[in-house]
Amino acid sequence: MGGDRPGQQHGILVLDKPSGPTSAGCLNDIKHRLGQKKIGHAGTLDPLARGVLVVLLGRATKIATFLLEGEKVYLGSLRLGVTTDTYDIQGTVTSESPWEGVAPADVERAVADWQGRQEQEVPAYSAAKHQGKPLYELARRGMMTPVKTKEVEISDARVVSMDLPSVHFRVRVSSGAYVRSLVHSLGKRLGCGAVMTALVREYSHPFRLDQAHGLADALAEPERLPERVLPLAAALPDWPRVRFGADDAAKVARGMRLPAADAIPGDKALLLGPGDDPLAAAQAVEADGAMRWAIVRGLG
Repeated sequence: MGGDRPGQQHGILVLDKPSGPTSAGCLNDIKHRLGQKKIGHAGTLDPLARGVLVVLLGRATKIATFLLEGEKVYLGSLRLGVTTDTYDIQGTVTSESPWEGVAPADVERAVADWQGRQEQEVPAYSAAKHQGKPLYELARRGMMTPVKTKEVEISDARVVSMDLPSVHFRVRVSSGAYVRSLVHSLGKRLGCGAVMTALVREYSHPFRLDQAHGLADALAEPERLPERVLPLAAALPDWPRVRFGADDAAKVARGMRLPAADAIPGDKALLLGPGDDPLAAAQAVEADGAMRWAIVRGLG
């Protein structure tokens, strides 16, 4: 490994996670090899998947909850005629069925039918928790896993190309949606089963794949980490900025509610101090007959 390890960074590393390792494994590599003790993420990727993994460093870990709410876009591939216990190609095959009776038009309709709001079954092999334990731990031990569902929204779904039994598709989904569960449900509707064979996260709000850095490059060039880290504020581009001078910034640091001119209840803003240093994520509330910025999360 070349170069010196940088100190703790405070910002966003947009990572192009490779297919194979877990998201936790990638973060552990960055933590230990690049000296980033305070580290988090804005939504994991399955080991099979590659693409945008938003890594939060230092003070940026405090905004994880705001980033987890954002939409994500995936380019995926599936194969008709087979199912597995994990809903992807890395699992154990649970059934095989003829797919030859499925027409391309049937597949187009089935993918388009993903769109809308729906209750989605959480895969047994997932990081969702039950009594504090990830479901995949229970599943791997052969224990019964509870059936969990969550409401998700699919705002766009379309076939990119197909050469049956292989199908390539793109979806835009709300946070927490499992693309392999969509594939599994498609297989049920078509009557032949289906399994996800590849997945690339192209976008995780507000970051695109073309902004991402490869894990191997980041680990091989520790001295370049600071230039690869985006400022914390870059993760909240849609939030209005409210700038304060040194005196008011000190008041924000003490948790005081400062006037929120022209705001309406519920408005969110990023409060900045001198030099555009992030002070807090705030929400407008009415107090004492006036609108004020209430601190939702301090960022100092």
